[in-house]
Amino acid sequence: MISKKIREILRTLTFKLTVSFSIFLGLSLSLLALFFYWSTIGLLVRETDAALNAEINSLADQYNEHGLERLAKVIRFRITQQENREMVYVLANRSGRIVVGNLSRWPEMVLDNENRTEFTHGFKEKQTKTRARVFRLESGVTLLVGRNIGQIQKLRAIFSNSIYGAIALTLIFAILSGLLFSRKMLQRLDSFTTVTADIMQGKLSRRIEETGTLDEFDVLARHLNSMLERLETLVSGVRHVSDNIAHDMRTPLTRLRNRIEGISRKLEGNSQLEVEECVAEADELLNMFSSLLRIARIESGSYGGKFENIDMAIIATDAIELYQGSAEEKGVVIVAQIDKGVHLLGDRHLLFQLLANLIDNAVKYTLDGTSIGVIVEKNLEEVIVLVADNGPGVAAEDYERMSGRFVRLDPSRSLPGSGLGLSLVKVVVDLHKGTIHFSDNRPGLRVEVRVPVSHG
Repeated sequence: MISKKIREILRTLTFKLTVSFSIFLGLSLSLLALFFYWSTIGLLVRETDAALNAEINSLADQYNEHGLERLAKVIRFRITQQENREMVYVLANRSGRIVVGNLSRWPEMVLDNENRTEFTHGFKEKQTKTRARVFRLESGVTLLVGRNIGQIQKLRAIFSNSIYGAIALTLIFAILSGLLFSRKMLQRLDSFTTVTADIMQGKLSRRIEETGTLDEFDVLARHLNSMLERLETLVSGVRHVSDNIAHDMRTPLTRLRNRIEGISRKLEGNSQLEVEECVAEADELLNMFSSLLRIARIESGSYGGKFENIDMAIIATDAIELYQGSAEEKGVVIVAQIDKGVHLLGDRHLLFQLLANLIDNAVKYTLDGTSIGVIVEKNLEEVIVLVADNGPGVAAEDYERMSGRFVRLDPSRSLPGSGLGLSLVKVVVDLHKGTIHFSDNRPGLRVEVRVPVSHG
């Protein structure tokens, strides 16, 4: 649960923006730090290089005017001077042997394009960092002049540690502030998503709570609440009118149907058959109104059913028995594979209607003398209901609109029906937080419904 919450926070725009801004701030601070480095430590290094160049030029002049012996004497003298205690002098001959200097051996180093280098010398207990320049004389003798830069090195270490620490703190601040801000943002968004989820379930009276801070979320909540109030008023008006129309029309239709049925009992022959067909048509109309009302009530959240622990195996067996006679009249065999003890939390009457509609469609559209399959099984998290027929099937591009109201595809227009069967199946599946999937049975249609065992 915690890892899921963290993943949600990491995906938020607030977290990404906070981290991006922190990284931008860190890069800006790094550029500022580089400027300070160039203007402080870089200045000290440049001053050291200038002093080394001056010393090299002075010794080179001694060599040019008085020769190698004089140069060696000058170097010996300067080594003994107190003011030159931080200086390094090394004069080596062609073979690399040191002629004079205050180093015991020629240091290991890598020169840059201006013959400058930095190297460490001394004992492990007391290492000295030196910046030096190498100059080759005409006679093949090599002169190295350097200066102790231990203080500069300490400043470099302090500066580097400060920069790394600042970068680390910036990253930590970016992550922590991103998590904090995103958590606060998700808390505000949760109030919106909770209300919208309830509204999708038909609870149009729900409203988004305002915090009183008058921030952008409060402004959005105020506008959404105004919209919801208007929507609730409109939906209530439409629902009231549609319910009245449905009830008012069902009553005269019922009376008309009963009168026609009464007249049919007094007639004989063809007249009685025609009147009985009228009764059947009236029953179809009444069933259509009942289906429409049931769909509207489920979608609006006003359906009065209750969820309980039910056994889908029993419901499937009852639905198959209900259509067994219709199937036998067409010579259709219902092949059932029903697991025992397939329990889930749901509405008993609606799930029975779901299975009845699927089996009714399968029996109605399958070819005479063939079979249909009904499978009810359960895995760890959901119940799977599969109904397959051997009829003409449905084109794949029509799968999406099959569950629309009054949708009847070309092969079914000659058969009785209102086009509401799969519409009712779809709203029942949605009410139970399930999914419905259509596929080709080759030939025929396969309808697979998956309903979570518990979705409360």
